[in-house]
Amino acid sequence: MAIHRLDLDEFDEIDYYLMAIHTSLEDYRLAYFINKKLPINLSKSKNEIHAQTKEGETNFSRFYYYDTDKALSWNLIQNKNEIISVRANDFQNLFSNENSEISTTIHLLPEFKKVDFFLKIDNSGEAINFSEIQQRLNTIESIAAIYAVDINKIKSKNNLIF
Repeated sequence: MAIHRLDLDEFDEIDYYLMAIHTSLEDYRLAYFINKKLPINLSKSKNEIHAQTKEGETNFSRFYYYDTDKALSWNLIQNKNEIISVRANDFQNLFSNENSEISTTIHLLPEFKKVDFFLKIDNSGEAINFSEIQQRLNTIESIAAIYAVDINKIKSKNNLIF
C-alpha cells in the first residue's frame, strides 16, 4: 500500500504583498487618489472586515479591485476603527440624566497601531514592481509615509484572511 504525505508548508506560503500607509485622508478619498496614480479601480466592497473584541464589535472598511489581466487582487483596508459604547452614569445628578459614551480604538493589526491603512496585493506568483507602486503612491500629497511590511513579523496574520 502506498503512503501519501501532505506537506503543510505549501499552505503556509505567503502570496501577497502588504504596504502600510500613514495618512489623514478618509478611506474613500484615499481610494480615489490611489485609482488616479495606479492603473486600478478600487471600489467600496460590501464585504467589510468584521472584528469582535471584548470592548465590542466593528467593521473595517475595504476597497477592492481584481485585475483580470495580471490575476491580482488589490485590497485597501482600514486599520483603525472606533467602537462607541454607551454606559449609564454611576452617579446620577439631580439635573443630569445622561449616559456617557466611551470611545475605544480597535486595530485590524494591533502590531501597527500608527498605520491608518494597508494596501494588500494578492498575487498568483507574478512578480510585482513594488518600488514603482511605492514611488507613485508617494506622490499623493496627503500620504505622510508608505512602506512595505515584513509579513513574517506579523503576529495577527489571520486578520488578513478574507
